[in-house]
Amino acid sequence: MTAANLRERVGPAVLMGAGLVVVGIAGYVFLALAGHAFSTADAAALASFYLIVSIVGPGVFVGLEQETSRSTSAWLARDRRFGIVARHAALVGAALLAVVAVALLLIGPLLTDKALSGQWGLFAAIFVAVSAAAAMYLVRGLLGGMQRFGGYAATLTVEGLVRLLLCVTVVVLGNPDATWYAITFGVGTVLAVAAGLPWLRHPHAGAVPDTVDTVDTIDDAASLRAMARRLVLMVAAAFGFQLVANLAPIVVTAKLGAADTATAAAFASAFVLVRIPVLLFAAVQAMLLPALTKAATVGDFATVRATLGKFLAAVAVIGTPTVLLALLIGPEAVELLFGAKVRLPSGVVGLLAIGTVLVLTTQVLMPALLALGKHRIVTMAWALGTVVLVGALTLPFSPTAAAAWAQIAGCGAVVLTMALSLSRTLHAAEKA
Repeated sequence: MTAANLRERVGPAVLMGAGLVVVGIAGYVFLALAGHAFSTADAAALASFYLIVSIVGPGVFVGLEQETSRSTSAWLARDRRFGIVARHAALVGAALLAVVAVALLLIGPLLTDKALSGQWGLFAAIFVAVSAAAAMYLVRGLLGGMQRFGGYAATLTVEGLVRLLLCVTVVVLGNPDATWYAITFGVGTVLAVAAGLPWLRHPHAGAVPDTVDTVDTIDDAASLRAMARRLVLMVAAAFGFQLVANLAPIVVTAKLGAADTATAAAFASAFVLVRIPVLLFAAVQAMLLPALTKAATVGDFATVRATLGKFLAAVAVIGTPTVLLALLIGPEAVELLFGAKVRLPSGVVGLLAIGTVLVLTTQVLMPALLALGKHRIVTMAWALGTVVLVGALTLPFSPTAAAAWAQIAGCGAVVLTMALSLSRTLHAAEKA
């Protein structure tokens, strides 16, 4: 590999990783300041806000990003018109946002009463953040498909820096209000969209100009319907991922209620703390999907297997110290960093870290299945994981212990389903 090729591969990864670090720091500062500057009730409500936004925003619209990225990459590889795939992505994204808005309005009273301490201002902040997320993930999907990872990294950096600066400012000004504090999240997302738009001004080098009359015009409606069908599966899968990955702390907060907000806040903080590797791995997934799609499209299944092996090894390298640190210093770290008033058992924090390793594993297996066209399997895996998770949450343990075990059960079911399907699919493809 030449030095130039190495720079081409390493440079975007470094930029993406740096952007995700900034986003991650902003998220942890948001929760840490909430724990130190707000009452335990407000801190628990803000933690629920953070997790709800993580479920509804990425849970729905990461599917839009992934399908947009996959479609754009495949479209441009065939020298098709960029404007068509961009327009299709915008149309299905707008329809998706409308569905999400209606759903949020329907469950708003229950959500606000049980998870947000009755604070309708936080519910409004969820609306702001989710609406902005729709535009942000659309832009990132187009950038990823065009492999303009510098622009992608710019959206990450701006998102994180704006959130970080605004939430610190709200607290420093004194007497912080929970609603305005939460709205800083949405503002960061809005400005992230603005940061990515300049990178979309010029079509991809391989794209046919939109003024050229091609067969795309004939296939326009058919390709839109096909994209919408795939998007439904992708959104279901992404939403299932976010439910399995993030539902437990919200359930713990609802179960403990006003009687024990300190434990609820501590559990939510521990949960977010051990998920640091998942945040950093998001950049890997954004770059992994186009690479695997290209290899699978040309029938290079040896590259698919080799790539999977490397990334699963990386999961092991990252996951092992994550679990050990969670067991050894996890409870103390939650108290120090997030101002938790209750020390959780080290076993609970360790179980949450094992759940994190399983989540990381799904983030490697899922792009491979999508690259091989197995959208339905991905959706089924997350649906199964959701059922297992919800069932495990009813275990006759304490709310925190039940939630920790439920994470392992739900994520474990997803990993097993994906791994078996991927093994069969690759074996069949190599024999064909």
